[in-house]
Amino acid sequence: MASLLHVDSAANTSDESITRRLTASFAAAWRDRHGPAAHRYRDLAAAPVPPLTTAFAELGRRVERHGLLPLDRVPELIESPAERREWELTEPLISEMRSADVVLIGAPMYNFSIPAALKAWIDRMTFPGAFGGPGSAQRPLHDTKVVVIMARGGAYGPGTPREGWDFQTPYLRTYFTEHGVREENLFFVAAELTVADFIPQLAALRPAAAGSLAAAEAEVTALAGRLIDPVPVHPPSPVPGG
Repeated sequence: MASLLHVDSAANTSDESITRRLTASFAAAWRDRHGPAAHRYRDLAAAPVPPLTTAFAELGRRVERHGLLPLDRVPELIESPAERREWELTEPLISEMRSADVVLIGAPMYNFSIPAALKAWIDRMTFPGAFGGPGSAQRPLHDTKVVVIMARGGAYGPGTPREGWDFQTPYLRTYFTEHGVREENLFFVAAELTVADFIPQLAALRPAAAGSLAAAEAEVTALAGRLIDPVPVHPPSPVPGG
């Protein structure tokens, strides 16, 4: 059964959050097709991932010195209760990520980058050896599809004056491709000018904001259909007499 890992990171947990609304739309379509058991949800604002500690770093270094052991052997190297706690916080995040067929991430732009809650999840999940390493033949995310849904108060798309101020998309693209996600399996959807609706000085931009949101909604719907019910690949028919 195909599985979806759905991660929201917006600090605003109300219906005002554009990323939460868009990820919820995708997830609803997924549950309709695959059932609720195929949907794993993690809200990084409601249940923040703790920041890294010295014990996490010490355990990680010890694993690296042993040549990046398989994750099921990490407990053999634990030397203190603090390290055990760090591993107990970390291993479930890695397992969730590795077992998902599709990872859906709601990532609003905060100060030109991603929310601290999302960065904390990424930092903890990226334990040495979690997703392979340099020269490793093991690439657990090779077939994983990642959908990143973004919301931005301003306009940062191609051709806009602030295009170079977007440190969100390049960072997430680099992170996931570096850890084994293929470029063709990585999708970004952005709704822009999302603050125009309630800031009086931006009233003139409201039609553009509405158009951006409508385009993002349509793209999420199209992606949901494409990833939930992918076009089957059939082997070529045998040649008669061959």
